[in-house]
Amino acid sequence: MAIDEVIPGVHHWTQVHPNIQTRVHSHYAEGSGTVFDPLVPDEGIEWFDGRQVERVVLSNRHHLRHAEQFAERFGCPILAAEVGLHQFEDGPEVAGFAYGGRVADDVLALEMGTICPDDAALLIESGPGALLIADSIINYDGLGFVPDSLIGDDPETVKRKTRERAAELAERDFDALLFAHGEPVPDGGRAALREFAAAGA
Repeated sequence: MAIDEVIPGVHHWTQVHPNIQTRVHSHYAEGSGTVFDPLVPDEGIEWFDGRQVERVVLSNRHHLRHAEQFAERFGCPILAAEVGLHQFEDGPEVAGFAYGGRVADDVLALEMGTICPDDAALLIESGPGALLIADSIINYDGLGFVPDSLIGDDPETVKRKTRERAAELAERDFDALLFAHGEPVPDGGRAALREFAAAGA
């Protein structure tokens, strides 16, 4: 599916994941040249030639996808939450970022950390702002959760904590809501996240 600009300066595309055979979602913040959770788009990796690509950011450790192809082509680092770096002990080379710090001038790393400790929420400060969520919340016909079998031993506790954390994140300044798994909410995302958080009350 074609790359589209969700909000000014932030692009979104989907591609079929070669391992799980379902469509997953990738993003690009052109201001800082940051690519998130990338699979090569239908337009080819060449779409990024002539554009700034300074880093690849994984919203959690399971989203390596085609990051190595981007790192090799553009000579840029791959970054993931430091609490998940054990995933890459045997390679590839991935640098860590800390929650509360910036991974780029326009990207602030925040903790979701409910489905797994390295599950991040990335605040992209472009245009009206966007919050990118890794795996804790998905958006297919409405905000929800992955199947209980993928959550762990205590799905209901994880869901409760996710809603609590979603309420906290909804206090941040953004309008769009983005997902590693699910369709973007280009406007009204903050309200949608608040509604999702409140649904478990």
